[in-house]
Amino acid sequence: MVGFLRKALAVQVRFSLSSSSKPLRTLPLLHPFSSSSEAHSFTVSHLINSYGFSHEQALSASKYTSFKTLEKPDLVFAFFDSHGFSESQILKIVRSNPQLLVSDPQKSLFPKLQFFYSKGASKPEVAKIVSTCPNIMKRSLENQIIPYFNFLKDFFQSEEMAMACVKRFPRVLVDYSHTCVESNINALQEFGVPKSNVVSLLSIHPRALMVKQTHFRKVLEEVKEMGFDPSKKAFSAAVYGLRGMSKTTWERKINVFKSWGWSEEDIRLACLKLPWTMMRSKDRIMAGMDFFVNRMGMRSSIIAHYPILLGLSLEKRIIPRYSVVQILLSKGLIKKDFSLSAVFNSTEQAFLDKFVNVFKEEAPQLLNLYQEIVKSR
Repeated sequence: MVGFLRKALAVQVRFSLSSSSKPLRTLPLLHPFSSSSEAHSFTVSHLINSYGFSHEQALSASKYTSFKTLEKPDLVFAFFDSHGFSESQILKIVRSNPQLLVSDPQKSLFPKLQFFYSKGASKPEVAKIVSTCPNIMKRSLENQIIPYFNFLKDFFQSEEMAMACVKRFPRVLVDYSHTCVESNINALQEFGVPKSNVVSLLSIHPRALMVKQTHFRKVLEEVKEMGFDPSKKAFSAAVYGLRGMSKTTWERKINVFKSWGWSEEDIRLACLKLPWTMMRSKDRIMAGMDFFVNRMGMRSSIIAHYPILLGLSLEKRIIPRYSVVQILLSKGLIKKDFSLSAVFNSTEQAFLDKFVNVFKEEAPQLLNLYQEIVKSR
């Protein structure tokens, strides 16, 4: 039904990018009801059949929105369609905010889209922003969206960077107040984090700053106690990692590493070298350690010196490349103390040049074998 409405109404309804657009062509009223109970039943039925709500979701949504005809819902759907939103994006938006189905598109929806267009965002980009964070459409343009955006623009000293931040994490405009984010920015600078690093953190990982001030300062203290230098980028990365993880989860990760024989110093070393180490999932850590320790015979403590290994794909990189190493070792073409970084952390071309192409005469089938292994995984 939705697909049909999309095609039919797109022909009947047109929304221009100008606030002086012509009045909408009114569709005839459908299925008038004489009682609120009938209207409620119609609303629930339409939410289920046209928008994919579960029965429970439809009942809940019907407490906040109700319609006796399909006129307003169809106009809203046609509005989003005319602005390039896909059917799946529209459904996600109305499921999140069913109240929008009875809104006036030109008065309550269009001004918000127009704001993003005016900041250089394209139609597909705006569609992604809104569908990623549908709550944007419930926020006040004048009292929240514009002030929050202006805060970002003033901090970055660039409207383009502010818009890039919004595209990357649209919730920056709706979660927490900009005064909270500003307070956390000040805290970072008080700890000695250079503004350039604060800019990077806010532009790439704005979520890291969207937390209560007291908790954020506690995170800063913990990261500093771990030995991270606030003047280095690793400090900001560690803040992002620890801020997004509960203390229980953090301790659970520590216990996973300890189960492989890592000491507190090994864990500290790995985190200092690569703050993202603690953000790996338990399954990924276990699988990586199992391969390096049990399959390759490495001492687990060595991996603390090369934590990047735990972030590389076992299937797509580690296993195929180690297969090449095994062949070269069996033929005596390389020594057992080969460089882990050169094998696993180099670019594809660098690996091929150093461990495959250079041995064309001694192992002519090596390239084909490597490529077959990569394709098979």
